[in-house]
Amino acid sequence: MQQYKVGIIGGTGMVGQRFITLMENHPWFQLTAIAASARSAGKPYEEAVEGRWALDIPMPEEAKKIMVLDAQADAEKLASMVDFCFCAVDMKKDEIRALEEKYAKLECPIVSNNSAHRWTDDVPMVVPEINAEHLEVIEAQRKRLGTKRGFIAVKSNCSLQSYVPALHPLLKYGLESALVCTYQAISGAGKTFQRWPEMVDNCIPYIGGEEEKSEQEPLKLWGHVENGKIIKAEGPAITAQCFRVACQDGHMAAVFMKFKDGCQPSIEQIKADWAAFRGPAQELELPSAPKQFLHYFEEENRPQTRLDRNLEHGMAVSLGRLREDSQYDYKFVGLSHNTLRGAAGGAVLLAELLCKKGYIEAK
Repeated sequence: MQQYKVGIIGGTGMVGQRFITLMENHPWFQLTAIAASARSAGKPYEEAVEGRWALDIPMPEEAKKIMVLDAQADAEKLASMVDFCFCAVDMKKDEIRALEEKYAKLECPIVSNNSAHRWTDDVPMVVPEINAEHLEVIEAQRKRLGTKRGFIAVKSNCSLQSYVPALHPLLKYGLESALVCTYQAISGAGKTFQRWPEMVDNCIPYIGGEEEKSEQEPLKLWGHVENGKIIKAEGPAITAQCFRVACQDGHMAAVFMKFKDGCQPSIEQIKADWAAFRGPAQELELPSAPKQFLHYFEEENRPQTRLDRNLEHGMAVSLGRLREDSQYDYKFVGLSHNTLRGAAGGAVLLAELLCKKGYIEAK
């Protein structure tokens, strides 16, 4: 593959830091520019994040001396330096939408971790194993924006990765509804225990906007492209409760499934479908793709957050405890790494797919 020059907008936050680490030794992507707010601009990256490095792995040497640009004021300069940008900014949604469209209109493709454009109907929201075909809507988006290279593609909410991939191969059996309770790590809020001591020995039964995303975003993933827009699926119906729990990384989901009467598969069939599930990410052998997307644990006490969140470099989904339920048909537990598969890693995998499919080209 060609080498691509990459910029990271919002590089000083926790997800931005994760993007920085994922560029280290990436076979296709070369970290070329970092942008953040005006208060960080003009400083070497190492200085801009001094005292705020939030990951348990060291800062890559290649990033330390890169001078941070102003994401707003230096947009033209940044767009001219790179082949595409990842975006993970902490701003109001209308400001994010404007910023991402600004870069797209500067002919700089944007692969976004932000939620601002997830419901723009010509912006693909893609999990590469699930709905890669939605990328075809980019052509319509480019017509709207008046661009040749520029566009915006987004990844879905981080907590979806712990249950939607497991539900996806079961849709063919007539999955009718699902009840989901997610138990989400504090890094999903961009925090560490040092910055958020109130979370030690605690559980908060509310995450703003999270339940709506958990119920509605899967329907866009399962939708279809029609007349240059993504039309969301009508079902299955999902109801969700979302909790913030005292884990640093890793989102867990307790999932209950109901199928149309007489259509439910056997437990053995579900496990077989999970084991066989592959998508374009595996078929194209994308660098960040897990070899085995869904891993099922037979042990009754797995998956566990500390043991299993880093499976396949944090890009696989761990499943367990599949069994019959007295109210629904079946229930199971899922786990995904929220800043890897759920955030930065999922966006890197999406960028790899975009490059492989020719939507992003090296200048």
